[in-house]
Amino acid sequence: MLLWLTDYLSQYISGFAVFQYLTFRTMVSVMTALFTSLVIGPYVIDKLSDLQLGQTVREDGPQSHLSKAGTPTMGGALILIVILLTTLLWGDLSSKHVWIVLLVTMSFGVVGWADDYLKITRKNSAGLVARWKYFWQSVIGLAAAVFLFTSAQLPAETALIVPFFKEVSLPLGIGFVLLSYLMIVGMSNAVNLTDGLDGLAILPTVMVGAALGLISYVAGNVEFSAYLQIPYIPGAGELAVFCGALIGAGLGFLWFNTYPAQVFMGDVGALALGAALGIVAIIVRHEIVLLIMGGLFVLETASVIIQVASFRMTGKRIFRMAPIHHHFELKGWPEPKVIVRFWIVTLVLVTIGLSTLKLR
Repeated sequence: MLLWLTDYLSQYISGFAVFQYLTFRTMVSVMTALFTSLVIGPYVIDKLSDLQLGQTVREDGPQSHLSKAGTPTMGGALILIVILLTTLLWGDLSSKHVWIVLLVTMSFGVVGWADDYLKITRKNSAGLVARWKYFWQSVIGLAAAVFLFTSAQLPAETALIVPFFKEVSLPLGIGFVLLSYLMIVGMSNAVNLTDGLDGLAILPTVMVGAALGLISYVAGNVEFSAYLQIPYIPGAGELAVFCGALIGAGLGFLWFNTYPAQVFMGDVGALALGAALGIVAIIVRHEIVLLIMGGLFVLETASVIIQVASFRMTGKRIFRMAPIHHHFELKGWPEPKVIVRFWIVTLVLVTIGLSTLKLR
């Protein structure tokens, strides 16, 4: 929106031309989202409290979590509103990539909102019936995957790029739709499973989002993509602005969500942010790198799968409780220790993921 305005004003005042630079708009989007979150955050938290939108805590969870009951939830709505407004302000609204990412993110946010709302109104942690949640996630994920497949203009846009190798690119054909669907829905649920402790999910999401923003920038630049030997995806650079908005909104939310949390993200935020990471990684053709950088999310999901499979097959549990962050809590780790150590793990994994850009 402001890109068009500043482009027009640059004809009369040359200083406005700086807003045409993608790097500048990305930095501005980070600061815009962060400042907006910090300013309206207290109002949103108070409003959630007034509406009595309090967290419902699992009775079979760690006893230390019982004191969190009633803490305002659905704070992820703050993140989504800020991301939407910031991207509309500083993004190139003629970009199909910007719109598909926004639509997927906000649509998953609606599914998450319905889940949170039912949890609150029913006074239990069940929320939306699993099959219906998965159904709507699948509809949105498949629609996005089909759109990207049918609108692709270059072979690289639907090929699987294998990191650490210079020229390993596997044509997927219609398999692109399946892979994209699994990435979007899988990452959405993975981030949601991780969101169980104060600030545990949001900072890793910000770290991975920042890395994807960098990858988006270089993938959308002919010279940088050629130098790093990664696929050139026309228009992908604009996703750096979206990722910048995600970084700023996420850090602003962390200000209120850090231990002890004043507000929880809820499914409205977790499902949407996970889907956002998935769709961005698909567009820039770095799904495998996302799985590396988002290894924490993968680990949390795997711990649940392993726990359920073990109990059904042997009647025994591998972990004291799943997802795995609860396992460490029940082993005696204080909540802040679990959170910070998981943050450190994510930082290491993001560094490894980014190293694949050069190690080819």
